[in-house]
Amino acid sequence: MMEDLRWFGFEWQEGPDMGGPHAPYTQSERTPLYRAAFEQLHKAGFLYPCTCSRQDVLRALQAPHQGDDEPVYPGTCRNSSEFRVRSSELGLRAHDNSELKTPDSEPSPSWRFRVPHGRAVRFHDGQLGPQTFVAGVDFGDFVVWRNDDLPAYQLAVVVDDAAMGITEVVRGADLLASTARQILLYEALGIAAPDFFHCPLMTDERGVRLAKRHDSLSLRTLRDRGRSPQGLRATWQLEADV
Repeated sequence: MMEDLRWFGFEWQEGPDMGGPHAPYTQSERTPLYRAAFEQLHKAGFLYPCTCSRQDVLRALQAPHQGDDEPVYPGTCRNSSEFRVRSSELGLRAHDNSELKTPDSEPSPSWRFRVPHGRAVRFHDGQLGPQTFVAGVDFGDFVVWRNDDLPAYQLAVVVDDAAMGITEVVRGADLLASTARQILLYEALGIAAPDFFHCPLMTDERGVRLAKRHDSLSLRTLRDRGRSPQGLRATWQLEADV
């Protein structure tokens, strides 16, 4: 990936291939930071364990879910008293697989962030202007720690950006709702949120966004076909202007 980005013309001053003042840059080496954030949220009462699979969530919804964003969690485990244990006993194991099981030999749960239902999360996007998402309506309680003992995306990016001193996040418009979730995490952790700029997504001739799941063309494929970075940039700029 880094080779393809360099071929296309991107340059960076720090990262996993060259180090820098905020190393390590590989998430697998940053686990202590994620665990510390989890413990802070857990002790403050923001989290609860959840045994629902994605299919469980979809089956519990009254309306079919469409789109790439995760469905609004129906709250199945939100007020459950089934799990009353410390995070060190459930969901955050060290190296002993015996901690994968609950006292009833059930699989380890994931952990969800309890969103304040009805709270309007507002922010100004550098590209799209004022944005508002209502917790419990536009998004629900979301996973911050997965049942395979890994931090979920929402928690990992908040911890990474804070640790690296990121002041502006630039990413695709499909992550607008994720920004609202992450703002709640920033607040809960007592961290100032960065500014956000969400770009329009690149799509194919049918208007479908380019993604691995659709076997879309990659930079490597275009490179192998003899396309040049200069030609690609010129073509995409022309299409953007139209």
